[in-house]
Amino acid sequence: MVDQKKRLVEVPYTASLAHTMNTLVANKVVAVPVAAPPGQWIGAGGSMIVESDKQTGAVRKHYIGMVTMLDIVAHIAGDDHLSGGGGGGDGTDDLDQKMCVPVSSIIGHSFEGLSLWTLNPNTSLLDCMEVFSKGVHRAMVPIDSHMENVSTGVELVESASGYQMLTQMDVLRFLKDHAGELQSILSCSVQDLGANTERIYAITDKTKLVDAIKCLKAAMLNAVPIVEASDLGEDDHKQHINGRCRKLIGTFSATDLRGCYLATLKSWLGISALAFTEEIATSPLFTASDTQNTGTSKRELVTCHAESPLSEVIDKALTNHVHRVWVVDQEGLLMGVVSLTDVIRVMRQSMLSQLDDMEQA
Repeated sequence: MVDQKKRLVEVPYTASLAHTMNTLVANKVVAVPVAAPPGQWIGAGGSMIVESDKQTGAVRKHYIGMVTMLDIVAHIAGDDHLSGGGGGGDGTDDLDQKMCVPVSSIIGHSFEGLSLWTLNPNTSLLDCMEVFSKGVHRAMVPIDSHMENVSTGVELVESASGYQMLTQMDVLRFLKDHAGELQSILSCSVQDLGANTERIYAITDKTKLVDAIKCLKAAMLNAVPIVEASDLGEDDHKQHINGRCRKLIGTFSATDLRGCYLATLKSWLGISALAFTEEIATSPLFTASDTQNTGTSKRELVTCHAESPLSEVIDKALTNHVHRVWVVDQEGLLMGVVSLTDVIRVMRQSMLSQLDDMEQA
């Protein structure tokens, strides 16, 4: 699965957040590992994942953690002085300061930043899927690996001359390419598989961008649906709400922030998150991202129904390069969400069940 992948994209521990975001944009990725000189840091989760010279074995760098867009969002949404609106109280100077800090200072704000995951190149597909079915989105795969103490946690010491990144999307693409062997599971509906989640954190179409950012941080979510505000005026537009059975009209994702320049972001903090997603759709950085253009609007909702087959969900996720597909009813009311984690989990369970049936036969 990693044979055709490019060499690992990374940033040094001294890189500013602004530089890190530029790296994400330039390489069309949403997360990068952070490299530091050896012997000076404790790695995420106590791990020692290092890059060494292939000839001499001398350690060149130590990967101390992973920084994702969610880490950056959580940092931007800090409680200091970030606020929306114009004038002198818009928090833009504070945002400048926030984006100047070294990337090493924000590692660990999200689940993935707390630990670095590696997968041996010989790891089976099922074992790989087990890792990704637990909410891990990406793992580093060593090239010419030399492992000492092949275990987890603080005992892991791994040295390799280089690494590649394997993601949930890579696994899903591989499974789709071998769909002929998985027809029984791919034809099952989202509802039958239990792959949708009924309680959903959402924001309204009146939620300001700055508050939407804070909502992502509070719930540690990479994305939230945008639903129509209630006519009764009972919604708190500064907080996330339960979006179930509300009209779905958009999606706000941490990845969207990757599509705008810092100066632009500062001027947009006071507008609604929905307006921001519409504005960012025309950004050169967004249109040049890894979202595929299928001839439809960039902001077209990626949805399915409870009766939709899993194959349709996979096609939509891969075509639109999204990590979740919203489940709606015939009227467009939000009923649930299917994530890549859900898809990989139910596919793995089905594959294990098929293996058990073959063994019993």
